[in-house]
Amino acid sequence: MTGSFKYGVSTYSYVDDYGSVMTLEDAFDHIAGTGATGIEILGEAQVVGYPEPSSAWLDTWFRLVDTYKLEPTNICSWVDMRLTLTRNLTVEEGAAEIERDLRLAHKLGFKFLRPKFGVTSFDLIPESNWEAYTERNLDLAHKLGVIICPEIHAPTPIKHVVVDGYINFIERTGTKNFGLMVDTGIFQDRPLTHWGSHQINEEARKHMEFLNGIKVNPEEFLDIAKYVVFVQAKFHDISDDLEDQHIPWRPVISAIKRSGYSGYLSSEYEGLRSPWRAIDQVRRQQTLLRKLEREYDESVAGKA
Repeated sequence: MTGSFKYGVSTYSYVDDYGSVMTLEDAFDHIAGTGATGIEILGEAQVVGYPEPSSAWLDTWFRLVDTYKLEPTNICSWVDMRLTLTRNLTVEEGAAEIERDLRLAHKLGFKFLRPKFGVTSFDLIPESNWEAYTERNLDLAHKLGVIICPEIHAPTPIKHVVVDGYINFIERTGTKNFGLMVDTGIFQDRPLTHWGSHQINEEARKHMEFLNGIKVNPEEFLDIAKYVVFVQAKFHDISDDLEDQHIPWRPVISAIKRSGYSGYLSSEYEGLRSPWRAIDQVRRQQTLLRKLEREYDESVAGKA
């Protein structure tokens, strides 16, 4: 069984351009210009007046959604476990932050909410209260039609206690409003030369080995596919001849197609932050992903 992907773009791709040489409407325009149909945002970065935008800002948001025919896909949020330095958030406080962002997601028309839980280790093990304050919001998420989806992000691989914990939570609660978001940076198999605006030196590599790529086998996607609700198509550099310099997209696309996943691939550029470079890089990735999906479909049809 194979699915057909939907294509979107995260405004995080334009993080250094946004607010300096790019407005929210510019971002809508660039995303629609790639042929994508979905927009993903960062709540604290793109929602003026977050978490309670004004009626004027809401009018602008829905005008842009209607004008550019983009579907709000995922809104990224953070659970600030260390809001104070003296203690972590209580379960009640964490639940209130998730509730706040669920309501905002619903108000703006988003179907997915990615909460970034506070972590306690370099391999991103979430703080112990995540399960309790998330479970308190499952009924609300169901009522609002929003799926909570924490991110599987390097340096956390698929075969890891973090992923096991999320899957166990889904199985224990039986919820349909909690799932996995996979960041394709986990499939990176070649070292980065730049991370954002910074050239990576050997000292940085010693302390952040994931910059060299954690090289998760794309076939492992099939092991968790039934729990995956959203894919952030992370990338760092695509050449003039549409070759990704770090992510092995052909086996990645093959695995995701064979899994039956038919949701969004949402471009998330995290490469060199030169002005306007992200716009061209996102266009390249959107072209590359569609090309690989088309080639995969043609190869399957040829074997039928």
